Amino acid sequence: MTAEATPVTHTGALTILDPDQTDLLRELDGVFAGWGRAAGAREILPPPMYPVADLEKFDVYTNFPHLALVAAPLELDGGPDAPADGRFAPAALREARLGLPHATCFGAYLFHEGVELEHDTLITLVNRCFRNEDHYVPLRRLASFQMREIVALGSYAHTQRVLADFTERITAFGAALGLRLDRVAATDPFFENDGARALMSRLSPVKYEFQAGDLAIASVNTHRNFFGERCRIRLAGEPGHAYTSCVAFGLERWLAVLLDTHGSAPEAHAAVRDAAASVR
Repeated sequence: MTAEATPVTHTGALTILDPDQTDLLRELDGVFAGWGRAAGAREILPPPMYPVADLEKFDVYTNFPHLALVAAPLELDGGPDAPADGRFAPAALREARLGLPHATCFGAYLFHEGVELEHDTLITLVNRCFRNEDHYVPLRRLASFQMREIVALGSYAHTQRVLADFTERITAFGAALGLRLDRVAATDPFFENDGARALMSRLSPVKYEFQAGDLAIASVNTHRNFFGERCRIRLAGEPGHAYTSCVAFGLERWLAVLLDTHGSAPEAHAAVRDAAASVR
């Protein structure tokens, strides 16, 4: 954590949803997961953390060091000191070999590591994500939050069809909910360390965010064959490595926007159900 960063124990960095908010979040996640299943996605269940060595394959600690959080066991030789001021001293910790992911889609690529896909594939998954932000805002910017993703793996054409289809759904769903969503081109730091990819991403944006006001609540992302190369994923009958793309939904952020728009969780819940029925 940098000296300027807000501690993840700061008020607003972490939250416990009340029952009505929990019901609303589950309803939202059900809608997004349902879109994935309707498009042919199978669901996988990832762990909330990964070996640092796995996340390092994706340049996480090179391109996103400011967001990174890691986990370490206590040093038990001689007995750990009791925590002081709500924390353990560095000497009380062993090596940090587990990393907390800042995005859900990593699990889809690691699950398919070394695999030759028989055909274009669609996966959906939801996970806890963790980010060491420089500031936190309740529900809108959290140290730990949930992200639902739909991940396409296979041919480039497949990855782009999925993004186009979900762009239409997100736009229609937002309109049905009374949200003004602006589709804004954004940068993808995954490509900073590769000159050719960085240039290509500037010429042809690889990430678009759907913003409600100043808050990005969903995104569609083209990775080209970055993750396919890093995880040695191939598509049968095709040269080179598989292409990937993903659609991401920050669930607590959707919650924040809907509560602002509809005033209460029960009213927002009813609006989500009505909107979902009109967007298939």
